[in-house]
Amino acid sequence: MFNSKFSRRDFLKTSASAAATLAATQMGPFAGPARAARDKELNILCWEGYNSAQVLDPFRSSKSATVKAESLTNDPTMINRLRAGEINVWDLINVNNPWARKIMMPEKLIKPLDRAKFEPYFEKMMPQFKPPYKWAMDDSGKDLLGMAQRFGPYSFVVNTDKISRKTAEDQGWDLFNDPKLAGRFGILESDDWNVFGVCCIAGFDPYKAHTAEEVAKFEETAKRILKNKKVVGDIATMNQAMISGEIDCHLTGGTYSASPARADGHLNLRGITPNKGPLAGGKGGIAWIEITSVVNNPQGSPLAEQFLEYVQAPEVAHTVAFAEGTFNPVAQMGNPECFKLFSKDQLEAIQWDSLEEEMARSAEYDIVPDYDKLLDIWNAAKKS
Repeated sequence: MFNSKFSRRDFLKTSASAAATLAATQMGPFAGPARAARDKELNILCWEGYNSAQVLDPFRSSKSATVKAESLTNDPTMINRLRAGEINVWDLINVNNPWARKIMMPEKLIKPLDRAKFEPYFEKMMPQFKPPYKWAMDDSGKDLLGMAQRFGPYSFVVNTDKISRKTAEDQGWDLFNDPKLAGRFGILESDDWNVFGVCCIAGFDPYKAHTAEEVAKFEETAKRILKNKKVVGDIATMNQAMISGEIDCHLTGGTYSASPARADGHLNLRGITPNKGPLAGGKGGIAWIEITSVVNNPQGSPLAEQFLEYVQAPEVAHTVAFAEGTFNPVAQMGNPECFKLFSKDQLEAIQWDSLEEEMARSAEYDIVPDYDKLLDIWNAAKKS
């Protein structure tokens, strides 16, 4: 999930035309002359976790198949690769919630699933995913576009030994406007999510078109946040800096980024969802939901739909939730047979105790209408 989600259809189109010249190179080991029947071959473009041997090896063995998975950390990059010619390479794509409904299906990069076959799986998921689940459906409500699995709230993380959970939830994004925090926080290397976070710190909803005044406020906030930060790095760097006491909190982040440290016993590190904020309905946090779809590959593998069914099984869904890397809730925890597989420590790692209330306080991640403009400002601020 993290570093995921880009924006702007026109940006994707522009990037895709440039990427097309590299398509053959990008295909690498997947490229070949006339492709044979692919009933023993499956290629997955995904977030980390689904590329884990823990997840893939049992499926490989059961199908006597060659399964290749490539993990990226940016949804638009994955979508651009389909646009650039790799629609003929991949069979499944795993990205965050708005992209199937708003971009990939309208542009025929993915194809619908058989509702009769797959909707019963949604019936066993947690209540918020019961069919017809919005992000898994097209605008008409007719076509099922993919399957939900991992999800979670994602705003920022604090060391509760330094900043109490109550203080962080009550103060919300305004915490990062406090001059006393200067030099005491980190920034996770996740530019798209940092754009969302800076919008919230500046006091406005990221998921709408912004006025000139809001854009100016974004720039001022971005420069100030970058000036006051202590460290920039990946998840491991952020968690270690918090454990060592070098920083007290980091943005952006949540269950996804805090879970590895929590699984190691550092329960004082906690993803925070503000009680209120500038998002739609006065919500304070942002939540992501992954949707896995079948690519509209003219020579698609029949194993694609079989894999989607495979990861619904309780044992496999649990493995997906705790594949190496980061640990996350999965929609299949609504099935008692899946939920019972989670130990007390695992539930603590993914902040199960507050998950429901944090999701209720979160707006669901969406596409930022003027993301490219805000990203340029963020990148310029980083350089300066």
